[in-house]
Amino acid sequence: MRAAGSSWVAAVALVCVAAVWGGTFVIVADAIASYPMYAFLAWRFALATVAFIALFPRSIRRLDAANLRMGLVAGVFLTAGYIFQTWGLDGETATTPARAAFITGLYVVIVPVAQAVVLRRVPRKGTIAGAAMALAGLWTLSGVDAQGLGGWVTGDSLVVVCAVAYSIHMLVLGSTDARHDTGALTLVQLMTVTVATGVISLLTEEAGLPARTDVLLAIAICGILASALAFAVQTWAQRRIPPARVALILVTEPAFGGLIGWVVAGSWPVMEVLGASMMLGGMIMSEAVTATAPADEKIGFEAGIEGMPAPLVEAAMHSAGAAADAVSE
Repeated sequence: MRAAGSSWVAAVALVCVAAVWGGTFVIVADAIASYPMYAFLAWRFALATVAFIALFPRSIRRLDAANLRMGLVAGVFLTAGYIFQTWGLDGETATTPARAAFITGLYVVIVPVAQAVVLRRVPRKGTIAGAAMALAGLWTLSGVDAQGLGGWVTGDSLVVVCAVAYSIHMLVLGSTDARHDTGALTLVQLMTVTVATGVISLLTEEAGLPARTDVLLAIAICGILASALAFAVQTWAQRRIPPARVALILVTEPAFGGLIGWVVAGSWPVMEVLGASMMLGGMIMSEAVTATAPADEKIGFEAGIEGMPAPLVEAAMHSAGAAADAVSE
């Protein structure tokens, strides 16, 4: 009974994490409307770094050469992902938070397809079907037709680049082995984003210290709840429920992002909602493929710092359970 209760609590906690992640799209869009983008990212990840060290102090002692090198490489692509995603929400050609949430989630279907190409193996039928459904949903959501690009804007394209960057980031993390510690890798990635965006901000922006209450609140929510605390919840939950179930729960992130975005905007575009639903179906199908993988093809989930886990062949990755053990020791 205690195990069942613990599993239920873990599931609820993960739903809350997905809801927070989904809500950050609206929060970030509002924050960068009144505060420079790179400065916002720098403060956000500086706070996330401090919060992560407070939650996982032992990660500092595990910062060796192997973790620094791999964490830096992963951090570069993570930085690119966050820059393009946030850029896509900024300015006159910005996409909407709802569209950004679903387009970002495409990395869940890109990763297994990309890994199949790298490993020179034919993707599983479920993977192909999930990718096809997600792309069809993207087409529907975009409003592209024979007459032109419809409702597609520059911000949408920037978020697509973000999804590609996140995919490479996941593939890099999937290549780690027993020499690497998840906590140390995460810490290096957080520091990489902080330094990179901070330097860009100093060179290109005149930001000053954030003073508006809504910007400070956005930094706190994104830095503490959506990054450091969410990572801690994932680590705790992976000890209580199977990784595949964790992934299927967290795939609700874009659904929360879409719902919150549409509610705030006060608009429910029919084709956009239909396309988003198809994309979500493709993501769920891609994640669910893992549950039916044959015994000789071990597939696991690579957890990101802030976002849905991506399915990867375990021959090229460390297991989620081992990762959870490494962080919590």
